[in-house]
Amino acid sequence: MKQSAGILLYRIKNAKPELLLVHPGGPFWKNKDEGAWSIPKGEFTDGEDALDAARREFKEETGITCNTDAVPLTPIKMSSGKRVFAWAVQQDIDPATIKSNEFEMEWPPKSGKRQQFPEVDRAAWFSPAIAKKKINAAQKPFIDELLQLINATG
Repeated sequence: MKQSAGILLYRIKNAKPELLLVHPGGPFWKNKDEGAWSIPKGEFTDGEDALDAARREFKEETGITCNTDAVPLTPIKMSSGKRVFAWAVQQDIDPATIKSNEFEMEWPPKSGKRQQFPEVDRAAWFSPAIAKKKINAAQKPFIDELLQLINATG
């Protein structure tokens, strides 16, 4: 079974939480918005520590190191069957400074031409209500759990 690990980055601004989501790069996602955003995440193997993988993927997709305290969230299952492990991390970054790694694919289809695309084309901070509209539906429980944690700790 495939598995991914990621980081749900958050900050408190004007006494309210904001969540960092990333938008997938490449031509398939170019004009998609609601339901297309995600936490920075990626696949890992059974032999790899999930939190280490989450930090690696965050760095690959944003260019930013995330080594602060990480609070585990309850894993979710995507519609594809993939399990996603996530950690909540409080850290403030400037989304304008992200630099994603790239992938190569044939584009346009059946053209024989290969092009490079960023894995993530942008990142942004959202209020929890907006984040729930933007994020892939299967990942919404991460937001709900984070909000419970924030409210529990004051």
